[in-house]
Amino acid sequence: MGGRVFLAFCVWLTLLGAETQDSRDCARWCPENSSCVSATACRCNPGFTSSSEIFTSPTEICDDINECASPSTVSCGKFSDCRNMEGSYHCVCNPGYELVSGAKTFKNESENTCQEMNFPTWTPPPGVHSQTLSQFFNKVQDLGRDFKTSSANVTIHSILKRLDEVLEAPGDLETLPRFQQRCVATHLLDGLEDVLRGLSKNLPVGLLNFRYPAGTEFSLEVQKQVDRNVTLRQNQATMQLDWNLAQKSGDPGPSVVGLVSIPGMGKLLAEAPLVSEPEKQVVLNETHQGLLPILLSDVISAFLSNNDTQNLSSPVTFTFSHRSVIPRRKVLCVFWEHGQNGCGHWATTGCSTMGTRDTSTICHCTHLSSFAVLMAPYDVQEEDPVLTVITYMGLSLSLLCLLLAALTFLLCKAIQNTSTSLHLQLSICLFLAHLLFLVAIDRTEHEVPCAIIAGALHYLYLAAFTWMLLEALYLFLTARNLMVVNYSSVNRFTKQLMFPVGYGVPAVIVAISAASRPHLYGTPSRCWLQPEKGFIWGFLGPVCTIFSVNLALLLVTLWILKNRLSSVNNEVSTLQNTRMLAFKATAQLFILGCTWCLGILQVGPAAQVMAYLFTIINSLQGVFIFLVYCLLSQQVREQYRKWSKGFRKLRTESEMHTLSSSAKADTSKPSTVN
Repeated sequence: MGGRVFLAFCVWLTLLGAETQDSRDCARWCPENSSCVSATACRCNPGFTSSSEIFTSPTEICDDINECASPSTVSCGKFSDCRNMEGSYHCVCNPGYELVSGAKTFKNESENTCQEMNFPTWTPPPGVHSQTLSQFFNKVQDLGRDFKTSSANVTIHSILKRLDEVLEAPGDLETLPRFQQRCVATHLLDGLEDVLRGLSKNLPVGLLNFRYPAGTEFSLEVQKQVDRNVTLRQNQATMQLDWNLAQKSGDPGPSVVGLVSIPGMGKLLAEAPLVSEPEKQVVLNETHQGLLPILLSDVISAFLSNNDTQNLSSPVTFTFSHRSVIPRRKVLCVFWEHGQNGCGHWATTGCSTMGTRDTSTICHCTHLSSFAVLMAPYDVQEEDPVLTVITYMGLSLSLLCLLLAALTFLLCKAIQNTSTSLHLQLSICLFLAHLLFLVAIDRTEHEVPCAIIAGALHYLYLAAFTWMLLEALYLFLTARNLMVVNYSSVNRFTKQLMFPVGYGVPAVIVAISAASRPHLYGTPSRCWLQPEKGFIWGFLGPVCTIFSVNLALLLVTLWILKNRLSSVNNEVSTLQNTRMLAFKATAQLFILGCTWCLGILQVGPAAQVMAYLFTIINSLQGVFIFLVYCLLSQQVREQYRKWSKGFRKLRTESEMHTLSSSAKADTSKPSTVN
């Protein structure tokens, strides 16, 4: 037994050595598409050729053998053609023909089952009685009986011409009930797409364009495999997509991209309903549920030779030209979704509105179907002119007060301390936020600048709330130590945190929001955060958190002061300062925190009242800050008196200097003797 094992081991070592020797003997310089014969010779792989079958020169090249070149050694059979590939070949059916099995390629004549393609099936919709529709489908069936693959373009032209005539004069189609009209439209759109896709396979490589009297347009491009974008342009619509989307997997033949605009289809879809995604339901206000959207554009249908278009790897861009949009009306990119009952409705899934102007809209869709642009039948955001006036007047007054407060905090040396620094930064953030709000909140003409404005407002208002949080924290630390505001440890702690937290935390929040969903900055009507997918909580979340923390800190601070006041003389300067700080902090919590809380409470029957309270208080934030921290401060009032006296003194001196100069000028004039 041991001898057999030893013998097998020796045989294995011998084979391993031989394999290693063969590997060492194999030439490593063999060119591409070849393999080695020995240590000094190579041979081209099957499907490639060189000057000799076995060669020893490193400069030799293995060229592809074109099996399809004349004289061809390959026979593919009738109605077919040979296609050369690198190192190989295959056979394909000629345009207008297909294999019985449905496969795309075969190897030789023995596998050839190419037969002429049949005209796509297109029959009338069941249960619809219309003489106009019957005549149309009779014409389609006649074209099908006479169909020849060599005249596919003529057949396409005839079908579209007849459809254009039917939709221009619908006849008894207009007397059908609305739901039946939608069923007819669904059947026509479905059938037309299938017929055009099937017939286009018989067309040669190139472009095809048809236009008809009633406005129907057809554009189609047939190309072999290319790596580029394709754009089809029509009078009222443009489609742009990656050509790779049109190529069907495993299909070596030409690819097709087609677009047809059918303005007459709007007569059948004029009152079709819209079923929106849940996050877009804000468009359909509860008070307007009975109203139907308005069809703005022509109805278009897009198709590819690849019929798997429900989840495209890259979006298709549609640019619609349409009627003018009514101001403050929501515009939606929609597609026609087929229902289970054979009818359908407009839907928004997979389509997004990228930009809207007065007479044009850009849409991105991740699937293909029939598309259009709709407009909401009501003002999406109805502005109250009284609230608008209050907002602009209040913010203008606040800007003046914030500017005066900031100058006071900078120039009044008697009050300059850590608390004043906090007030100054808060005033600066609110001043910049209100100024940007006044001049740029409705600058929605250009998408990118509007998104930048929305991001800046997001940052400035978050920074204002962060500085409010620092003020509440500073008040709490001061009350806990029961010392004057300039207490060294409080100052040290606050100065270390103040600027990194005050400006850094809002920057991090905005950076994360912008990096995750930059397209949600800016709305069609305002340069602010969009409510879709909870994006608005990138602002409301931090604000609610800060308000809650400030409220907790304020309650703890008031509890500390209550205990202290009950056991210490009220006239102690430390407590007098602390009470003043507590009063000011309470006022500032009301000014900032409560106003935004009122904004969140604008729901239900009290929404109008809350809106007015929110607008009045929020627009006067700067006035309250100037009142509490400047006019109610004894030190600031004394400084104002000094500045006023100095100004009056300077003015008096200036007037005296002017009078003195005038008197000297009069005495210097020579007297005249009569």
